[in-house]
Amino acid sequence: MTTTIMVSIVVSVLFVAGISLLSLYLLGSGARISEVLFITASLVVLAVAAQYYLGPIILASSTSLKYLGPGANRFLEKIVTDVSTRAQVPQPKIALVEDPAPNAFVFGRTQGSATLAVHTGLLEALREDEIRAVIGHELGHVKHKDFIVLTMLSTIPLIAFIIGRVALEGTRIKARRQRKEEDAGLVLLAIGLFSYAIYMLSLMVVRRLSRLRESYADAYSAYVTGSPSSLIGALVKITYGATLDTGSRGLRAFYLVDPPMAAEEMKEIMERKDTYDLNRDGVLSEAELERAMEKEAESWSNKIATLFSTHPPTYKRILLLKTIEDEMRVSGFSEGNIYRHI
Repeated sequence: MTTTIMVSIVVSVLFVAGISLLSLYLLGSGARISEVLFITASLVVLAVAAQYYLGPIILASSTSLKYLGPGANRFLEKIVTDVSTRAQVPQPKIALVEDPAPNAFVFGRTQGSATLAVHTGLLEALREDEIRAVIGHELGHVKHKDFIVLTMLSTIPLIAFIIGRVALEGTRIKARRQRKEEDAGLVLLAIGLFSYAIYMLSLMVVRRLSRLRESYADAYSAYVTGSPSSLIGALVKITYGATLDTGSRGLRAFYLVDPPMAAEEMKEIMERKDTYDLNRDGVLSEAELERAMEKEAESWSNKIATLFSTHPPTYKRILLLKTIEDEMRVSGFSEGNIYRHI
C-alpha cells in the first residue's frame, strides 16, 4: 500500500514537472519557470482540497442517505457499536440508503467524522453474522483511513484528464489559425498526449490501491469478527445470489462489491458452467464453485480486465478468506499476521 502511494506521488511530481516544462516552452522565454510551477502545482493542490472537502457532501447527496439518530435502528446500532469497539476506532455515524441492492460503504474526511451507509437490501438479504462481517469490512476501511487517501489520490487522474482534454481542444482551435502559431499547436498537442498518458498510468495506480484496500479490509474483517466464513457468505450472496442494481456506477469504488463487475463475474462463470459442473447435475456445488473461482483467478483475460477495476474479483476475495479460515483452524490468527496472505 505504501509503495502504491509513493508511486502515485512520483507520478504526480513527474506530471507537474512535465506540464510545467512544456508550458514554459509554449509561453516562451518571457515566462519564469517558478511562475509556471506555481500555477500548475496550485491547480493540483486546489483540486485535492476541493475533493477532500466537497467529496463527502457530494457523496451523501447523490445517494439520498438518511442519518439514523440514537435508537432509530437498535439492531444495526448494536452491531456497529460492538465491532467499532473491538476494532478500536471511533464509532461512525450510521445512515440508511433505501436501495434493494445489498451493499454498504463508508466515507468522510477523518476517522472521527466517518459515515457508515448501509443499504436496506443488505439488512434484508443477509444473516446477522454476515451483516457483522460486512460492518467489520467497512470499519477496516476506517481503521486504515482508506477513504481519505483514495479520495485525494483519485484527483490526480481527473486533473490529468481535464488538462489533456483542454490541451487537445486547444490544438484543434490552433489548427484553424495562421501558420505562425503551428509551434504552439504542436506543444499543446504534446501536453494533451502527455496528460492522457499520465491519466491512464495514474488511474491504474489508484485502482490498484483501491483493490488493495478491499483485500486489507476483508482480512481485517476476518480478524475483528473471528469469522471469515461469514464474510464469504455475504460476498457469495451479494455477487452470485442477489439481484444487483448496476446503476450506481459512480460510487463503485466505495461499495463492498462493485455491482457491474459482480454481475459480469457471475455471467462469465455461468457461461462456462458445463466446464465446472463435474458431476453433471446442473448445479455448481461448493467444491465446484471454488474450483471455478480458482480457474477464473488464473485466467490472463481476467487479470488484464482487473487492471482498471476498483475491487478484486469476488472469487479472489473468497479464496483469500478461505486461506485465512484454514489458518485460524490450525494456528490461530493474531493481529501481527492479519495481512500476511495479501
